[in-house]
Amino acid sequence: MSTKKMLVLLGTLVIAAAVLTACAGEPGPAGPAGPAGPAGPAGPAGADGAPAMASDLTCTECHNDTTVITGKKAAWNDSIHGMGEAFVRGSSASCAGCHSGGAFKEMVAAGLTPDQVESGDPNPTHQDCRTCHQIHTSFTADDWALTTDAAVTLYAFEDATFDGGEGNLCGTCHQPRRQIVEADADGNIEIDSTHWGPHHGPQTAVLLGIGGAGEVEGSAAGHYSLVENTCVACHVGENDDHSFEPNVAACQECHADIEDFDFSGLQSEVDAQLAELAELLVAVGLWDAEADHPIVGTYPAAQAQAMWNYILISHEDSSHGVHNPAYTRALLEWSIAAMGQ
Repeated sequence: MSTKKMLVLLGTLVIAAAVLTACAGEPGPAGPAGPAGPAGPAGPAGADGAPAMASDLTCTECHNDTTVITGKKAAWNDSIHGMGEAFVRGSSASCAGCHSGGAFKEMVAAGLTPDQVESGDPNPTHQDCRTCHQIHTSFTADDWALTTDAAVTLYAFEDATFDGGEGNLCGTCHQPRRQIVEADADGNIEIDSTHWGPHHGPQTAVLLGIGGAGEVEGSAAGHYSLVENTCVACHVGENDDHSFEPNVAACQECHADIEDFDFSGLQSEVDAQLAELAELLVAVGLWDAEADHPIVGTYPAAQAQAMWNYILISHEDSSHGVHNPAYTRALLEWSIAAMGQ
């Protein structure tokens, strides 16, 4: 193509482009976004963050380098709750609510009393930290809160309630399972088992002045009505002693001159009465002194009632009169007199 023709063609194209540009309308709407392109290269690593400090963790309110846990555990190991094999009875439905720590927790959560537990615990445990405290629910010191401090209805009695503050935790189980039966038409009471009696842990009833047998009227002890938090005040105290052994120091707020639990000779007096009553029971064949349990048989009501009181005070309450001095003395005095009839 000649140079002249080339120049004519270029000029024509320029004029056409100018015409097209002049005729173009407003730009149309944007089309849909296209697919994402490939990821770009990773950026440089950021600076290291500051490490978490132990002091920032709520767990350290309990899990730390103090003896807040280990001190309590050492004392608990020497307690009745921490020793022995009583917890294995928790595999039985009738015992699980109190004998197994795990079953106790479930019983309280369900709002049941020990006699309402319907199944045994297949893996019974001691009554340990988790039995009595809200362990690992908040992971703070609030986990030391008690499992329950609700007032306790004594299920073996009609209209009897133990309301002893923090001691209600203890009272959930430390109550009699039964009362003595009424005499039959012949004035007798059958003792049908060597385990006959009020069963273990009747301390709440004794504190309230109930649970004994015979013609004895009782009333609540000062150790119930005047001691804030009842059981916990005396058996744990300000030092959180988890051996649960009573401490004379806890008594000194009310009894300034007390030196031991035989205050004013109370325990010596009660022990002498118990020894006298035991001799009378053995003499008439109600009590096996060697085996230390009742002899199965049918006996005059007064004698059976006397033996019920002997078991209640000597084997089950075990305070030698401290829990309720007036009621304890009255039960033993009546029982000794009844055996002499």
